[in-house]
Amino acid sequence: MANSSIQRKHVDLRLPGTIVPPLTPFTADQKVDFDLLKKMVDYVVEDCDASLVVAGGVEAQEYHFLDLEERKELVAKTIEFVGGRRPVAVGVSHPSIRRVLELADFAQSKGADALQLLAPLRASGGTLRQSEMVAYFEAVLNGTELPMMLYLNPGPGADLTPAAVVELSKLDGIEWVKESSRDLNRLSRLMFEIEHAGHAKYFTTMQVSLATMTLGGTGVTVPPPAALIVRKIINAFEANDMAEASRLQQQLALFPIQWMEFGLATVMKAAMNHLGVPMGTAYPPFEPIGGAPLDRLKAHVDTMDLNKK
Repeated sequence: MANSSIQRKHVDLRLPGTIVPPLTPFTADQKVDFDLLKKMVDYVVEDCDASLVVAGGVEAQEYHFLDLEERKELVAKTIEFVGGRRPVAVGVSHPSIRRVLELADFAQSKGADALQLLAPLRASGGTLRQSEMVAYFEAVLNGTELPMMLYLNPGPGADLTPAAVVELSKLDGIEWVKESSRDLNRLSRLMFEIEHAGHAKYFTTMQVSLATMTLGGTGVTVPPPAALIVRKIINAFEANDMAEASRLQQQLALFPIQWMEFGLATVMKAAMNHLGVPMGTAYPPFEPIGGAPLDRLKAHVDTMDLNKK
């Protein structure tokens, strides 16, 4: 079992809230553009009013294209740019526990508040048993004092059964669960078995933001600029203005799904570019949105409540 004697860092989050991963801009020579990253972090903190900022933790941040030292630099610069205005959770996902712990140690040395770790796939194929998944997370939790967000995203990560997710949520050190499923049957079950049971706080995705709030979930993990809409949904929900919350939620019915053939990072970067916060395009060889699809995206973004207030 994870070591319950470890004195873990306590993190206060504004809840219900948003967990927001800044997009990663790149230069022409495929290096991280830190000047643009700083603008992105400021947008996430000030405009989107994130409860928690994620550094190099989700696939839309394209951190997987970086080597280890570049990944560490992305983490360090993100923490530096946040500057203590919000807590920061650092993504440490990797199949190797040794590499995860190396990243966790580095994150802690740079002032990270928490870790985010993807439920891993078995590199050689096959499905990890529940006992193996528990052992993986226990080994990491026993090697760090930072609290952790369990990140669930089938595809890049494992597709866990509800029973396995509940078991992991009980581990000492798992403070939050980020669920990528939009399946309301699964979400509502896990909200009751995890959040309502007091094991961990439960976060979902932008498409089910309002449903999450009404079912008693904690919040949403969402990239910019959609994070601004979700913050407004939460604000309306807390003000008991369900008509406004519903109106705002409907703005995420078509965005970004109508353009997802290009990939989430590409869609969100194109939207940010149109809003005047330049983020460049997706990492090559993946193509940017252009032509008629880009025109439709821009026109749609203009209909959304993406002003700061």
